[in-house]
Amino acid sequence: MTHSVGSSSELANSADSGAQMVPAHVAIIMDGNGRWARSRGKPRSDGHRAGTDNVRRVIEKFAEFGVSYLTLFAFSTENWARPTNEVEVLLDILREVIGREAQLLHEQGVRIRHVGRLDRLSPQLREAILESVELTKDNGGLTLNVAFDYGGRAEILNAVKRILESGVTPGEVTEDLFRQYLYTAETPDPDLIIRTSGEMRLSNFLLWQSAYAEYYTTPAYWPDFDEREVVRALEAYGNRRRRFGRVTADSSP
Repeated sequence: MTHSVGSSSELANSADSGAQMVPAHVAIIMDGNGRWARSRGKPRSDGHRAGTDNVRRVIEKFAEFGVSYLTLFAFSTENWARPTNEVEVLLDILREVIGREAQLLHEQGVRIRHVGRLDRLSPQLREAILESVELTKDNGGLTLNVAFDYGGRAEILNAVKRILESGVTPGEVTEDLFRQYLYTAETPDPDLIIRTSGEMRLSNFLLWQSAYAEYYTTPAYWPDFDEREVVRALEAYGNRRRRFGRVTADSSP
């Protein structure tokens, strides 16, 4: 499902505005916090804080363009292997951000959902996440999926285990049924996946869901991914032709 750009003058004024479309679901691999800090002679923790400070303006910009779902890759299952001090800083920052931003996002009508594991987080952090989800569960604006302690392979394995535990027979397993056991069961597959800092890999993010997603990468580090970068990403998406394996009338021979 896609939505026309509508009232946004920034995309409407582009050269190919007639073809511009806005994705219903955008997912972002927020990369480059550490390199952003290093390029400025600052500790990595400053980069992570700058990255979290950037989240709300990005949410607001995508919501302005009519994006319905935004998934942010905040902490992967592999990130536990980072130095202990850095992991502790990341967890502390998340707790601070939830305390600072949940009420503001709630007032803007944003619905917050957690995607990933909760059992490895501290009781305080787990409670803060669940409280933000509960606070915003009935909101009708943009849905913000925060992928924290998330890994695509772990998600698929978890889905398989839950299906087996449910007693589902092999003949009953379909793509639609399998999707119901994923962390993202209530969210449509992403139309656009963005990765910042110029990297060109998925890094175990939404492996099942991204089968037909469009990809966009920018050299901008995540703290520098501003409103202009949002517009560039949406313009690039709007100029794509999504065929989902089919041949369309305007396809090249």
